[in-house]
Amino acid sequence: MFDFTPFARPLFAPRVRASHSWLGRTREVQMRQLEFLLSRCTSTAVGERCNVRSVKSYDDFRKNFPVVTYEDIRDDVMRMVMGEKDILWRGRCRRFAQSSGTSDGKSKYIPVTDDSLTLNHYAGGRDVVAHYLHLNPSSRIFSGKSFILGGSYANEVSHLPAGVMVGDLSANLIDRINPVANLFRIPSKDIALMSDWHEKLPALVKASLHSNVTNISGVPSWFMTVIREVIEAAGAETIHDVWPGLEVFFHGGISFEPYREQYARLTDTSKMHYLETYNASEGFFAVQSSLDSTAMLLLLDIGVFYEFVPLDSLGNPGEAAVPAWELEPGKTYALIISSCNGLWRYMIGDTVTVESVDPLKISIAGRTKHFINAFGEEVMVHNSDAAIARACDLTGASVLNYTAAPVYDDGGHRGHHQWLIEWETPPSDKEAFADALDDALQSVNSDYQAKRSGNIFLDRLSVDDAPSGLFDRWLESTGKLGGQRKVPRLCNDRHIIEQMLALINNDK
Repeated sequence: MFDFTPFARPLFAPRVRASHSWLGRTREVQMRQLEFLLSRCTSTAVGERCNVRSVKSYDDFRKNFPVVTYEDIRDDVMRMVMGEKDILWRGRCRRFAQSSGTSDGKSKYIPVTDDSLTLNHYAGGRDVVAHYLHLNPSSRIFSGKSFILGGSYANEVSHLPAGVMVGDLSANLIDRINPVANLFRIPSKDIALMSDWHEKLPALVKASLHSNVTNISGVPSWFMTVIREVIEAAGAETIHDVWPGLEVFFHGGISFEPYREQYARLTDTSKMHYLETYNASEGFFAVQSSLDSTAMLLLLDIGVFYEFVPLDSLGNPGEAAVPAWELEPGKTYALIISSCNGLWRYMIGDTVTVESVDPLKISIAGRTKHFINAFGEEVMVHNSDAAIARACDLTGASVLNYTAAPVYDDGGHRGHHQWLIEWETPPSDKEAFADALDDALQSVNSDYQAKRSGNIFLDRLSVDDAPSGLFDRWLESTGKLGGQRKVPRLCNDRHIIEQMLALINNDK
């Protein structure tokens, strides 16, 4: 295939220059986004409720618009799903991204407006490619195909109005993608939107086996499954034996660290680059802008106004929220967005750590609901990901999936954390692995270290083996098996791990 990369570079380069222009101008750039968003809110139901016409400043915005969670806006969103217009955003929204994560266990339906597709999601994808081309002058990314691993339109809504589509965000993005992009993308739309993963996986392998794939995009755990199947079907040693032009993995959704060593074994490391993205159902927010650091550049001008709540103030987010220009480096915050999809001061449930303020770079710390703090240890997902990567490095093990939960003091034994791990390569000594994991977790989390001190408050964690395929089976049992779905790494109660243990016991 002809290499179009030299012709594409000038089209993407202005976006890198734009990001450089944000230096020293965070407030100015972000206030322009807020003013734009508010100008589109005047004719909406939420605009009337919040008296948007009286908002003349950021302080007015804070006073008039409350911080909300999905439960607060569920009724408004369902009115939109059922076809009402001018509710959270102007006009009628016909696309919604279904995702999980609410306190009542119900699915969320995030509006995917035409403005959010154009101004945010596709713009974010453009910025990813722009930064990668800037970082890799020798790239030939447009000499072959992009392999994008997406979801489907499977959903839990009954009696959808005509023309309304509900499914994974990636399904909406693939369905509306510019036809020109299809010249550089696999698989076909029919395969990309298949809902049955058991049928979809072999179709993905067949569609990609003889293609010139230069870049891949998706969730690391799911793409590893695809890559292994492609390697096996080709009778190859590494994926570069099948796709010699593969040069970059644009990944997101979960931490890449527990999978880095496994990808190194499946690829020619001299050819591969990895770029992390922060692309959620609620919006495209950040992209890794350096190959030497995984910190991600917050995208300040693509239809999102950001606010941040210190973790010790989550009980009063409306008062404690600060804008992007008032952040402190090294501090972790819960993220709030106002966006062109009609989410206003919306807590998306993610926590981010500020790596630098000018340029404004972040890393994903975890979920506000995915943590363990049963004993005052405040273990977050970025702690557990770092600890398990270190334990694997020390013991030669490698992990496909894991989840952890507290085990409470029963009067005879102190509380501890129970880890359920599906191995790619199990350790030769599981107890030595548990020791290494416990030590690593103490080294990255001082609260856990304090609780473990002298075995007075908390016992060493335990590690249990998960049989092959357990995590996929659990996802399937919840109706969420697919290329964009993820297993919660940490849970502050035992409901998830008990469901998995029940699946194991049922096999006995």
